[in-house]
Amino acid sequence: MFKILKKQVLNPWVTLMEVDAPLIAAKAEPGQFIILRVDENGERIPLTIADFNREQGSVTIIFQIVGATTKKLDHLNEGDFIQDFVGPLGRATHTDGLKKVAIVGGGVGCAIALPIAKKLHRLGCEVHSVIGFRNKELVILENEFVKNSSKLVRMSDDGSWGGKGLVTDALRKLIESGEKYDAVITIGPLIMMKYVCKLTKEFGIKTIVSMNPIMIDGTGMCGGCRLTVAGKTKFACVDGPEFDGHEVDFDEAIARGGTYREFERHAYEETCNLFKEAENNA
Repeated sequence: MFKILKKQVLNPWVTLMEVDAPLIAAKAEPGQFIILRVDENGERIPLTIADFNREQGSVTIIFQIVGATTKKLDHLNEGDFIQDFVGPLGRATHTDGLKKVAIVGGGVGCAIALPIAKKLHRLGCEVHSVIGFRNKELVILENEFVKNSSKLVRMSDDGSWGGKGLVTDALRKLIESGEKYDAVITIGPLIMMKYVCKLTKEFGIKTIVSMNPIMIDGTGMCGGCRLTVAGKTKFACVDGPEFDGHEVDFDEAIARGGTYREFERHAYEETCNLFKEAENNA
């Protein structure tokens, strides 16, 4: 059992939790993830490590409430316990030799991008962060990106926060203004990463993406997280989660990502109804 040390609502749909997990905190690196089960009957879900504190022995996760399991997880509070919390899993972000990098984050993907930006900034790398959200209400971690970026570009779809438009619009402006990047690291919705990679390929800039497909065991045995990269089958849990974005078959990944969407919607609604009934009977 793993105790929740802190719970913070970042916006109406996104929650931050710090979890007491000293063994994981001792080994964790940016880019890696954990797999958790809320209770003994729960499903396993992967969540990228958003931060860690080796001294305190805590691991931070940030999740969007989109399905039954994240709804159950959000129902827990400080002092409650998570049944299983396993990690760190996956390969850490490669940061060696990078002197100037653009970090491009979209939505909750910014929570995954932040620890990478923090590490690069700490290593003396010049970090240009481009972060985008649908609107101002959904913005998370703005102050943290300010602290860990040499340059920060804010974008929103409706113009209510920062510039109006897409992160690709802002990235193109940076590149065309003469900025030279060793690499672009992009994390967010699949469709966003696809078009960031399309843009950077045009300019010949190495681009790393973080893939978070359907995942069950996290050890490469189930095959649920398979992707096609450079024409070969890869498993996000053991070969990734980061890959060369110019080699990922995004169309296949997008199609597979929607496989259980309808099932998950029904499960989410059922979970919401159970919580409502429990509150009404309390």
